[in-house]
Amino acid sequence: LKSGIDILVGTPGRIKDHIQNSKLELSSVKHVVLDEVDHMLDMGFADQVEEILGFAYKKGSENNPQTLLFSATCPRWVYDVAKKYMKDEYEQIDLIGKKTQRTATTVEHLAIQCRSSQRAGVLGDIIQVYSGSRGRTIVFCETKKEANELAMNASLKQNAQSLHGDIPQKQREITLKGFRNGVFEVLIATNVAARGLDIPEVDLVIQCSPPK
Repeated sequence: LKSGIDILVGTPGRIKDHIQNSKLELSSVKHVVLDEVDHMLDMGFADQVEEILGFAYKKGSENNPQTLLFSATCPRWVYDVAKKYMKDEYEQIDLIGKKTQRTATTVEHLAIQCRSSQRAGVLGDIIQVYSGSRGRTIVFCETKKEANELAMNASLKQNAQSLHGDIPQKQREITLKGFRNGVFEVLIATNVAARGLDIPEVDLVIQCSPPK
């Protein structure tokens, strides 16, 4: 940063820290890219992102940075919020269009109804049937508590470990490496792991409840 850089990639929190500590100056930024924009403009990050962009954008200026927004899902509210940072003649590029099939055609989708008290037992059976004893499974939960409890539940016959925001980054990397290398078969995660995971040969993905 001291010697000058061309591209900065960062999370909102860290970028904000550097600005506040006078280690980062954004007035000459030419391009701004928000990846996973539905997440970045949601409640958790919106204030931080807005504060950061305030250093690079001037209201009504023609010299504001070119703004590029990327997301796999774009609800209507994303477009409404995005207009704040884009010129009136912005272009919208949709790589899905009106296709009804938006998921991989090679993936089978199943919905299973069960009481929450039975969930751990049902999960164990589903994993056994669809993933076997050596296959890899990722289970997504809403909360950290839920992820920890499921990972330790005796109804799961397979080795399981949890992954969530309270686990230090170094331990997260060790856990992911163990999962990739087959040290354990079931990864139980909150949405901290839902984006950007690249793990080959996952046989089964389970959502404990419909994603919000």
